[in-house]
Amino acid sequence: MQSPGFARLVVFVSVTLSACGGGSGPSSPSPSPGPGVPSVNACSALGLGVPASTSIVNGAECSTGNSPIVLLNIKDQAGAQSGSCTGTVIAPRAILTAAHCLQGQVGSVNVFLGSGAQQVTTSFAAHPSWRESSTTAYDVAVLTMPAEIGRAAVPLLLSRDARVAETAIVTGWGKDAIGALATLRAGSATITSVSALTLQTAYTASAGSVCQGDSGGPILLQEGSAWAVAGVISANSTLACSFGDNFYANLRHPEISSFILDRVPEAARR
Repeated sequence: MQSPGFARLVVFVSVTLSACGGGSGPSSPSPSPGPGVPSVNACSALGLGVPASTSIVNGAECSTGNSPIVLLNIKDQAGAQSGSCTGTVIAPRAILTAAHCLQGQVGSVNVFLGSGAQQVTTSFAAHPSWRESSTTAYDVAVLTMPAEIGRAAVPLLLSRDARVAETAIVTGWGKDAIGALATLRAGSATITSVSALTLQTAYTASAGSVCQGDSGGPILLQEGSAWAVAGVISANSTLACSFGDNFYANLRHPEISSFILDRVPEAARR
């Protein structure tokens, strides 16, 4: 389950760090992160309040009451928990996540909104071009629900490319700077690189950075008065979350956007 140079961001049960994409040698110990600067604007980009400050790494804890960012509990074919990821509601009955969250013998995916009973997907599909060996390329998947999720959908940013130096929001249910899990957090980051298939940000002492469990969550960019999904959280350059680069599948790639829209034609877009 390894691809040299990248660390996948699924959380596996028994809190084993995902090694899908881990480096070819032992990972360096994580340095102590710098003092995070909780970003109220990060949660506000999702239309959410901020009940308490903490980190995504270096972000803010967001209210889950009306959140379109959901926790995905992955079950194997025997019904046992096999991992967890993050997803984004993009239509009344559709959720966007990462293809690598569905690798292996997945039996079902349960969706947790932050309170209440979990909802079980009716179907899930990874991009057909994604390969475990291809690191971040085509790392997107779509989940379909049996009924409306009851959360406002986040639009897809398909009208323009991301721009280097542009401010972004990253959000997910993964680990924070002290390793805590299963809390929705958001933080601001800066786009450092844009390619046809991949967007990139870098860890700094104050920028939001993604970690295990954030896989499948969105990187959001502002277009007009709205924040929209520009990419899907895919991987880190190291197993540590407090340094290195973050990678995202770029929704503007025509094969990625057509895959999503073929399955979710009603998805809002900007």
